[in-house]
Amino acid sequence: MRFQRSYLTVGGLVLVIVAFLIYLFTPTGVYEYSSQMITQIYYADNISKAHRILIDQFNKEYENKIEVVPVNLPFSKFSTNERKELLTRTLRSKSDRIDVFAVDLIWVPRFARWSEPLDLYYQPEDLQKIADYALKSCYFENKLFAVPLYTDVGVMYYRRDLLYKLPHAADIEKRLKKSVTWDEFIDLSTKFAQSTDYPFYIYAADHFEGLVCSFFEGLANQNALPSLDDTLNFNTAEARKALQLLVDLIHKYKITPFVATTYEEFQCYIHSAENNGIFFRGWPGLRQQSEIVPYLNRDVIEEAALPHFKGGNPAFVFGGWNLMLSKYSTKKPEAIEFIKFLHRKESQKIMFQHAGYAPVVKDVYTDSLFIAQEPDLLFYKNLFQNGFHRPYMVDYTKISDILSYYLHQAIIKQLSVSEALQLATHQINSNQVLIK
Repeated sequence: MRFQRSYLTVGGLVLVIVAFLIYLFTPTGVYEYSSQMITQIYYADNISKAHRILIDQFNKEYENKIEVVPVNLPFSKFSTNERKELLTRTLRSKSDRIDVFAVDLIWVPRFARWSEPLDLYYQPEDLQKIADYALKSCYFENKLFAVPLYTDVGVMYYRRDLLYKLPHAADIEKRLKKSVTWDEFIDLSTKFAQSTDYPFYIYAADHFEGLVCSFFEGLANQNALPSLDDTLNFNTAEARKALQLLVDLIHKYKITPFVATTYEEFQCYIHSAENNGIFFRGWPGLRQQSEIVPYLNRDVIEEAALPHFKGGNPAFVFGGWNLMLSKYSTKKPEAIEFIKFLHRKESQKIMFQHAGYAPVVKDVYTDSLFIAQEPDLLFYKNLFQNGFHRPYMVDYTKISDILSYYLHQAIIKQLSVSEALQLATHQINSNQVLIK
């Protein structure tokens, strides 16, 4: 099966319109049942199996009082950029058709203008229950505008059955779990070259945010992440080294297929599953994601730490999705009830067990019985210690769009590494609009 990428077209928008049709018949979001008024909360997110379980539990607990109506924007049909645009269009119109919505953690500054500050709804003791690294992404201008639903961190998947065809596989696996250098990783590829034509390493190299994450990880390896100064400079030796690696993986070492330059993460997963990819970059929870499972042999897929530059430190970009409350919602107290329900310890466990989403509530990580059942959590916890956040800036999405475009141009050999970074730096700091 060949995956067809979806773009934000009229056809794509129809899916969202259909999701709202039921709301057109109850424009206030309130209806009467057995002489009681039931408030409907509209929740826009990628509605996984775990989301559905929790929505059903909430609706049962609050039966005849509050009903959550999911608006599904699945990763399999909408890229992160498309989801961002759909939410932006809806909120910009001051529509009250969405109450609670999920955002990529890096979008919080952009969506703050359309969101309700949450400081009045959360006491310090409530926030102390949430991991600091997850909560950090929820503030803008010293106000709490979001709360985290789950945390992601960059990981590398590998086929354990293929790895164990090599001599000393157990030792290799142990070192992969802790992060090997890129030099060691590239050398490892030569051990497979004689025995298989399977793609060795696939990373998402299309023009999108995931490519920026890979680039920033290269910068973080060198302690060279951009500051929040007014002038951003990506034309540095460290930036050239980070981008050159992404280019060389495809063109010099030939361990990443060129087709990856047309892929976002979802397509990488499918390509790896269908072509016996040995290693591929991704995010936690792949084995539990229902869209991927039909293609994937979950019994042979394992997770390792991403490689790092020699002489540098392992560094893994934080991802994840935060919940925000629309300032145009007419049902804010009920919406907060639902958000807080999702932060219950048992709710966070369900998110992990059924969708692989790493919990943000501290108590889950101290539950020895649960950890014994879910040992992957300890692996993620170790990665979090070397996690880093992308810069929180109002214009980050515009900066990322420019940066990912020029990174991609270098990777497909339309520009040299130096030219791409020079042009990206100039365009970002001149506030020009990207014309592709």
